[in-house]
Amino acid sequence: MSELEDLLKDVNTLRENLEQLIELKEGNLIDSEVVTASKILNAALNQYNKFINDKIKK
Repeated sequence: MSELEDLLKDVNTLRENLEQLIELKEGNLIDSEVVTASKILNAALNQYNKFINDKIKK
């Protein structure tokens, strides 16, 4: 699997986990677990964007 595919798989998994957690926490977006999961997803998205930008610049 390519690095891009790995990044996309990670992003999708983290997104699904966040959605499930939000549902579990009854939509409480300021719950500490929700915030932490959101930050982890955000970091993965930043990594994905950096990868794409690096490929475009080449």
